[in-house]
Amino acid sequence: MDCKDTVRKAFETSDFLVQAYLGDLTPQEMFVRPLPEVNHAAWQIGHLISAEWQLVEAAVPGSMPKLPAGFAERHSKDTSTSDKAADFLSKEEYFKLAKDVRAGTLAALDKLSPADLDKPVTGRVPPFVKRIGDSFLTAATHWTMHSGQWVVLRRKLGRPKQF
Repeated sequence: MDCKDTVRKAFETSDFLVQAYLGDLTPQEMFVRPLPEVNHAAWQIGHLISAEWQLVEAAVPGSMPKLPAGFAERHSKDTSTSDKAADFLSKEEYFKLAKDVRAGTLAALDKLSPADLDKPVTGRVPPFVKRIGDSFLTAATHWTMHSGQWVVLRRKLGRPKQF
C-alpha cells in the first residue's frame, strides 16, 4: 500500500460511515439536531462537500467539478442555524453531489505522484494543512470526524446501534 492508497482507504472508510449512519434516515430526520447547538445532518453534508471541494481545489487548482451556484455560501457557518428544508438540498441530491465531488477528488489524486503530495499547498486551507497530501487526508478524515455527531443523532432518533 502506498500513500495514495492510504488516502483512498481513508475516503472509503468515510463513505462507509456516511452510509452506515445516514443511509437509512428519512428526509425529515436529516434536519433533526441531536442537541440544540449541534448542526443537523443536511447542513453538515453540504459543509463537508464544500470543504472537500475547497481542500482539493486548493491543492490541485482547476481539478474539481463545479459546485452548484451559491452552494458553499448556503452551507457556511452563517446558515448553520437554519432549520428550513427549503434552504437545503434533498438527501438524494446531497449524496449525488458528494459522489460527483468525490470522483473529482479521486481523479485529482490519481494525477499526482507521491512526491507531489509533499509539495506545499498555496490555496486557502486551514493553518494545519501544509502540503498537498495534508489537503487530501484532511478532506477524508473530516467526514469521519462528523460521523461522531451522527451516532448521537441516531441514538436520539431511536435508530439501531451500528457498531
